Amino acid sequence: MLDLRADPAVLTAALIDIPSVSRDEKRIADEVEAALRGQTSYQVIRSGDAVLARTDFGRPSRVILAGHLDTVPIADNVPSRRDADHIYGCGAADMKSGDAVFLHLAATVAEPVHDVTLILYECEEIESKANGLGRIERELPDWLRADVAILGEPSGGYIEAGCQGTLRAVLSATGTRAHSARSWLGDNAIHKLAPVLERLAAYDGRVVDIDGCTYREGLSAVRVDGGVAGNVIPDAASLTVNFRFAPDRTPEAALAHVREVFGGLDVEVEQTDAAPGALPGLHHPPAAALVDAAHGMVRAKFGWTDVARFAALGIPAVNYGPGDPNLAHRRDEWVSVAQIGVVTATLRRYLGG
Repeated sequence: MLDLRADPAVLTAALIDIPSVSRDEKRIADEVEAALRGQTSYQVIRSGDAVLARTDFGRPSRVILAGHLDTVPIADNVPSRRDADHIYGCGAADMKSGDAVFLHLAATVAEPVHDVTLILYECEEIESKANGLGRIERELPDWLRADVAILGEPSGGYIEAGCQGTLRAVLSATGTRAHSARSWLGDNAIHKLAPVLERLAAYDGRVVDIDGCTYREGLSAVRVDGGVAGNVIPDAASLTVNFRFAPDRTPEAALAHVREVFGGLDVEVEQTDAAPGALPGLHHPPAAALVDAAHGMVRAKFGWTDVARFAALGIPAVNYGPGDPNLAHRRDEWVSVAQIGVVTATLRRYLGG
């Protein structure tokens, strides 16, 4: 059985040693469930390959600690290995070290000043419809009631507040097909994308401060499609753009901004997907107390995470976990042993008062 009272660095290695690629989390969920039932006084339930546990001390506030159990495919990096300062292995940063911290605290903080809900779920690394947290939201909504949520995503030991929204759109141009030897008889659709690229190259993303966190927006080309053959003037071409927007914009406002950027050009703009961002909500007392426990080490989250799911429910949410997010999914993924200790100590101060 996993020893939840062991040093969280040791527990991190033990979790890495249990393969848990997305859709294959049953074994790790079984072991986490057994450990929580055997080593804590939490109420524990199972939902698919997600494990949920909570206290019921009647505290005036409730904190959710949430983390995903799955990893990307293994790349010859399981089992774990360790040197004096680092633990290496699949999921070391993203996010078995965060899971280990949460599990360790569940077993060792006997009298938390907040009631605690622990949610360890499956299928975060793949398509959104498979995400275990989404299923829990639909089937067990009572388990997602709290005053603040902490997602154990790797954040370098900083509180990364909120998250950016994301939107993708396809800009399509049409023309007239012709033989390239007689190009003047055609209308080249690819050429019509040139002014689109010029506007993208000149785009200056907005910088906005929210709750002391600085978010920087970005609009980028991520895919180009077009062409028929080496001797044909193409009659269709498209460019896919990705807009990462600050959480004070809605997806609708983000789409309106994208249309404004490319206004007046001979292209059609079609949104293909979008997800809202999450406001940091650091002014809420439970979130402010977490900032105090972390000695003010706060920054904006660049990228989209499941904190947006909590924000949509009206729950202030932050990313806070050990590990450098830039190392996630790499073959040589690692996490600092010292950083595991710092995050554990910070959350112990927060939960223990």
